[in-house]
Amino acid sequence: MTLEKPDLAGQTAFITGTTRGIGKAIALALAERGCNVVSTGKTSEDDEYGEDEELDGTIERTARECEAFGVEALPIELNVREGTSVENAAEKAIDRFGEVNIVINNASAIQLANVEDLPADRFDLLTEVNVRGTYLVARAFLDHLKSVDDAWLLANAPPVTVDRAPGEAPYAWSKMGMSFLTLSLATELSGHDVGCNAFWPVTAIDTRATRYFGLGTEDDWRSPEIVSDTVLEILRRDPAEYTGNAVYDEELLREAGVEDFSRYNLTAGDPAPMSAQLFDPEYERSA
Repeated sequence: MTLEKPDLAGQTAFITGTTRGIGKAIALALAERGCNVVSTGKTSEDDEYGEDEELDGTIERTARECEAFGVEALPIELNVREGTSVENAAEKAIDRFGEVNIVINNASAIQLANVEDLPADRFDLLTEVNVRGTYLVARAFLDHLKSVDDAWLLANAPPVTVDRAPGEAPYAWSKMGMSFLTLSLATELSGHDVGCNAFWPVTAIDTRATRYFGLGTEDDWRSPEIVSDTVLEILRRDPAEYTGNAVYDEELLREAGVEDFSRYNLTAGDPAPMSAQLFDPEYERSA
């Protein structure tokens, strides 16, 4: 079955972490559907890259690729850990487009380690990028989202189904914190028709971080497009009704009518549910 996708013409999305991977895939998928895109991240062509000199993605490159679909795109250098940087970015986006109705907290730091092995400064990084960043971005846009139609606040974060994650507790805490904030806002904004939802892949996704940390092989991964299709499926719904959900990509897409997931697989055969089981060891596919 071909997935029905929304018409996003005239809408504008502010997305964190768009230089590569899932964030870039989401930006391009929304642009293809007619959505203007604010491309944000720390890697800019205006900077001296230093250690990151060889990185193959920038906020400007993603913006140009979005514009190839005929939409407007605005690259903004952004450090989600810094309140002033976030507030300035939100102000620039609203000034440029007049209205931003989709805000997606995608930017994340990752390091899988137990408490004993993770240095305190790395714990701070996970907390500041993932939890604080989500808080700052959401807070910067809350008043604006209340005032626009078809408003969405989404986070790339897992369902909160467990109270412990031995071996990766610091990272798990930070990602679940993103979900906790987003789902709490679903209630806090319930009178303003803002759809607040979290989305998370069942399998590991082929990204630079996945490869860098050696999280399996291509047999274990799917392409980022399964996540961007999940975001499109969320955006196809009514934000006044579809809010307060933390969904897995496979489950939402299956509900939308997708039966064959092979197009997302890097190799033959469905990958194991590694990403879901990272935080929920008891997770099993429903079909």
